[in-house]
Amino acid sequence: MFDLFLNLYHFLWAFLSALFSGFPSRKMKVIGVTGTSGKSTVVDLASNILEEAGYKVAVLSSIKIKVGDKEEENLFKMTMPGRGYLQSFLKRVQREGCQYVIIEVTSEGILQHRHRFIDFDTAVFTTLYPEHIERHGNFENYRAAKGKLFQSVKKLHILNLDDKNLNYFLSFPAQRKIGFTINGWQPVNSAQENIEVVRADNYQEHKDRIIFRVKNTEFSLNLIGKFNIHNALAAICIGISQGVSLEICQKALAKISGIPGRMEVVIKNPCKVIVDYAHTPDALEKVYKTLKLQLTNQKSKIICVLGSCGGGRDKWKRPILGKIAHQFCDEIIITNEDPYDEPPTEIIKQVFKGIPQERQKTAKQILDRREAIKEAIKLARPQDIVIITGKGCEPWMCVENGKKIPWDDRTIAKEEFEKLKDKLFIAD
Repeated sequence: MFDLFLNLYHFLWAFLSALFSGFPSRKMKVIGVTGTSGKSTVVDLASNILEEAGYKVAVLSSIKIKVGDKEEENLFKMTMPGRGYLQSFLKRVQREGCQYVIIEVTSEGILQHRHRFIDFDTAVFTTLYPEHIERHGNFENYRAAKGKLFQSVKKLHILNLDDKNLNYFLSFPAQRKIGFTINGWQPVNSAQENIEVVRADNYQEHKDRIIFRVKNTEFSLNLIGKFNIHNALAAICIGISQGVSLEICQKALAKISGIPGRMEVVIKNPCKVIVDYAHTPDALEKVYKTLKLQLTNQKSKIICVLGSCGGGRDKWKRPILGKIAHQFCDEIIITNEDPYDEPPTEIIKQVFKGIPQERQKTAKQILDRREAIKEAIKLARPQDIVIITGKGCEPWMCVENGKKIPWDDRTIAKEEFEKLKDKLFIAD
């Protein structure tokens, strides 16, 4: 009974918020991007493409809140804010005369009906892996929550054809469907024959960029990692769906120097220090695999700093994160991340359990995240890579009793490097 009441509360609050704001989403084109990872990057890349095409664009993502040329950090520690804020944001977007708004849509937001009474023209699916399992009960429920966005959007679906959950998302009807792939894709039944396919050919991963072709247009982006080819393709599909040429897409993406907190290089020399948001097993593995390609010689090392979110969320993944760090990293430091009301030392121990016993002697457990980052930098030698994952560009660390501590992994890494740089890299 309580769950039913709570569900009704969220639904009514969504309706009343939209009603009070005058249903502003009806007066613009709204694009919703959902998936386990890649959402923020796709939102950023797509907004650049639409702006390059001459449109006025608004963005609401875990990284930023942007309306036209006015931009600010998302300080909510919430990817998809509450219904009241969402509708007032859309009202502001309407007043500013934006033709497009691109929103990150989360499974939690869908559970709480935050997507309701927003007239999405387009739904974009990036990729899907287990996450928020405690919240949803199982992976199927998590996937079903994502699916509700596609169920509600009847005009355009943009889909990752290389994801193993593709058929589930294809099951929802839409007037138009566009799919993107780097593996090549062929329809297996008549229902799939009407999907427009955008394929990346001749893709290459370099130490400082990714290169690929779509039809006769070559794209070169200042991003690294094969996963960012998928993200770029999703953004290109958004552009194509709105009549933007490949040439304009190419020009827009070439201008992007990086995405905040997503494989962001905060120190380049003599070692690299990189900050990334990866906090799921799949994302972490992709990050580490990408960095293996970045190593310049056999003696170069990957030194990782990682933790795991607390608050009762996704406890199953903690030892898996430790195991992945063992598989790919030469030095491992496990630290505090966002413990909320869980004892942070217990979270660290659970990540540590995923590391084989013979390796546990050298892996470090450092509760203070600043000290952990400092220790990683101290361990580094020229041409090593320090990778700090879990928070990206998040502005807070969430601890017990709802307290939020101002935080930025990028700033702290730079501060500790400046303190240490005169003492580092002394020949052994």
